[in-house]
Amino acid sequence: MDEPFVFPRTNIKVRNRSVLAAMTNKQSHQDGTISDDEIHWLALRAKGGFGIVTTAAANVQQYGKGWDGEIGVYSDVHVPGLTQLAREIHQHGSIGLVQIFHGGMRAPEALNGVRPVSASENIEAGMEESSRALTHDEIESLIQDFADAAQRCEKAGFDGVELHGAHSYLICQFLGTVTNRRKDKWGGTLQNRARFLQRIYEAIRKVTSHDFLVGVRLSPVIEKAGITLSDTLEVSRWCKDWGMDFLHISCWDIFPLHTNEGDEEKTLTRWFTDDLKGTIPIITTGAIWDRADVDFAIGEGANLIGVARAGIAHPTWPEMIRTKGEEIQRPPFHPRTLRHAGLNETFISYMKRWKNFVSEDE
Repeated sequence: MDEPFVFPRTNIKVRNRSVLAAMTNKQSHQDGTISDDEIHWLALRAKGGFGIVTTAAANVQQYGKGWDGEIGVYSDVHVPGLTQLAREIHQHGSIGLVQIFHGGMRAPEALNGVRPVSASENIEAGMEESSRALTHDEIESLIQDFADAAQRCEKAGFDGVELHGAHSYLICQFLGTVTNRRKDKWGGTLQNRARFLQRIYEAIRKVTSHDFLVGVRLSPVIEKAGITLSDTLEVSRWCKDWGMDFLHISCWDIFPLHTNEGDEEKTLTRWFTDDLKGTIPIITTGAIWDRADVDFAIGEGANLIGVARAGIAHPTWPEMIRTKGEEIQRPPFHPRTLRHAGLNETFISYMKRWKNFVSEDE
């Protein structure tokens, strides 16, 4: 993992194969401007040796907010704070990415003041109200919002963006047969359901420079959304054909074996690396903690190794992997440890919602 990595289209060089994955942390301001606390937390991971540092999901539209304390990229007001963050990430030698998204049906009216929107009218457990289906004109406007957001990220000095097409947010909602039941050109066949993602990518390419990285994070399988492994493999091939710079596979756990419409069993990482055969860089993420986990992921063909929980507790995780092997503490973590790792009280409170991540003794 210590070896540098070069993105083939742009020749942008990353100092090692470690990636801080995007993580919800709720540390920013209600108007979407990034807080000093969030800048500090991310800059610490750049200082700690991560090759790529990715922001939390940042909303491309004022009414697409998914949670309190979320970063915004829907206004020029957000650019100064993002510029400061990009500068600090680069000062410590890391590549900076902004993950951009829209909450879709997961953008509650209580936060946004309007009924949530999606590919179709949808509701799921935990939603306070059903979404309404976007009109054609609204979809076109949203595509431009993604492009404008990416342009702001480049203006701020970031090296690229990661389109959040995973975890049941709006792009993911368009990809699923359950969440997208449209009969027009945005629904029906897989090609139509992927059109929203394709058009976002194409719009971003038109307004950003040649050297600006654009990739996508995808969930391999989401049954409740109607997303199958076979479909995601096909979409991944298209992403490669469209010219995307990387594919981030959000596995949750990289170790279990999965079938794909047959008897053969492979890890999710292996399904994608075998299918794409080195034609697009692949980031894999999910339950990676120690050197053995890293070696396993690389052995399954991943080019870059993403971590979330390990990166929350250990700002210097890449250095720890290099020097300490498997001697890396796992949850639960004392709140004092998390404060030392750069989390503010809001972030620590959020992590208490994750079972057994934070110890109860203060």
